Amino acid sequence: MSSRVRKDKNPHRKTWAVLFVIVSLFCIIFFAAKGRFQAPANSKAVSLVLSPFQQTAAWIGGQLDYVTSTIWDIATAHEQNKLLRNEVEQLRIQNLEASEAMAENERLRTMLGYRQMTTQFDLVAARVIGRESATWSRMIVINRGQKDGVDVDMVVVTADGLVGHIVEAGWNTSKVQLILDPRSSVGTIVQRAESRVAGIVQGDMNNPTMPQMVNIAKNADVVEGDVIVTSGFGGIYPKGIVVGRVSSIENDAGGLLKIGLLETAVDFQKLEDVMVITASREAPPEPIKPPVQTPGTETDPAAQAAEAKAAAAGENQR
Repeated sequence: MSSRVRKDKNPHRKTWAVLFVIVSLFCIIFFAAKGRFQAPANSKAVSLVLSPFQQTAAWIGGQLDYVTSTIWDIATAHEQNKLLRNEVEQLRIQNLEASEAMAENERLRTMLGYRQMTTQFDLVAARVIGRESATWSRMIVINRGQKDGVDVDMVVVTADGLVGHIVEAGWNTSKVQLILDPRSSVGTIVQRAESRVAGIVQGDMNNPTMPQMVNIAKNADVVEGDVIVTSGFGGIYPKGIVVGRVSSIENDAGGLLKIGLLETAVDFQKLEDVMVITASREAPPEPIKPPVQTPGTETDPAAQAAEAKAAAAGENQR
């Protein structure tokens, strides 16, 4: 009983299904036979009947094409974006490597120029590979040691000026005490010819970046802006290496001496490459030129030779 009621609820379902099948078959036959025969009388009627189906099919086909092309474009754009990101990352790495290589090349060129100018020094190039973090200690570690001819008390410099000296020399690494260390002591002198005041440069625990030039007499000729170089006193540091420039002058606690605060020639925050002086020779003195003398004087060797030659010729004539 229930199944019969259920069938009675949809009496037109079979009718609509049959009509749909008939229309579908008609469409298939029409499209298959289109162009093989002419039906001028019924062409308008057929077109009118099939027009909604054609429009629907065309719309569905267009939408499918649009969706397909959109999905393809999205997939292609995603892949291209991925490739472009990888390329940008590679170019960024190459740019960083090129910049680092240029900076290193510039440093090495500067070091080579310094080596060519300071012929009185035998130099070994080294790279900073470590720093001590203690606040009271100013130490660096370099990648050169005894196998490279580096030993204790050898001086470390850059093209800008004095860095410090070796305090520990291992087989392939060494530890350098900077002039910023409070335990460091460097004999120095004012480079200005009118002054030539001597003093000692040592690190300041209260001002880690600016060492002090101490033991300066209160009336000594030292002013702001004076260039301070090594004096050669003490037997470690050769003479004439730039230490820094006087930034300011202060009186010491007793009031009898002055203290000069120095702005170092070397930028220790950017210290990467250094040179170790493995041997030092005084620059050869310029040849002494004899003074210009009046011909015929006893101190003129040429005049003496000419006079002796003339005397010998006169005796032969006699």
